[in-house]
Amino acid sequence: MKALTVMAVKTSLQGTDFPAQPCWLRTKLLAWNLSLLICVCLLAPPNGYAQNFLPEYQVKAAYLFNFLKFVEWPADAFTDSLAPIVIGVVGDDPFGGALPEVVIGKTVQGRDLVIRKYHASENLRGASILFISASEKKRLPQILTSLRGASVLTVADMDGFLDEGGMIQFLFEDDRVRFAVDVGAASRAKLKISSKLLSLARMVGKNANSMGN
Repeated sequence: MKALTVMAVKTSLQGTDFPAQPCWLRTKLLAWNLSLLICVCLLAPPNGYAQNFLPEYQVKAAYLFNFLKFVEWPADAFTDSLAPIVIGVVGDDPFGGALPEVVIGKTVQGRDLVIRKYHASENLRGASILFISASEKKRLPQILTSLRGASVLTVADMDGFLDEGGMIQFLFEDDRVRFAVDVGAASRAKLKISSKLLSLARMVGKNANSMGN
């Protein structure tokens, strides 16, 4: 079944039939393909079969979306029960259209999803999850300091991100996108990370045994 799913992702992304399809149908097909990728990424990330066929930031966009499903925010992280989950990107956006394609029409934990682009000088505390672009490496200490005490899940793919106080760092190993988690940093932000997600992480902070469910 796994091989069939991956083959569907590979074949449909080749795009040989897309030009003959209406625009709305091409959009739905692409969103469906990325949904398949999401399942493959989280159910079998060590194998990385689907990653062979997709650009790096399509894979990272799929992971970013799925992180939302495995993190519990405190009640006071949202203004009310209808407030959306804000997916923030600060600095240069490396995702292009990949992130909107992954989240379009989706909800998580009963909340709508909103993508917002930030400048480092803005108030970043309104994001639920924040991807910090490599373009902000020099400003990283200031960004993380500005988020201190806020329940914002921070994610990046720059070297040393966890050492600086970030929560999830994408890694590129053996031609595969993987990720490391600092559970202590997440705990200090009152974020609870599911043990299901922690079991897939390459590295986990010292408090891993007390986190998740």
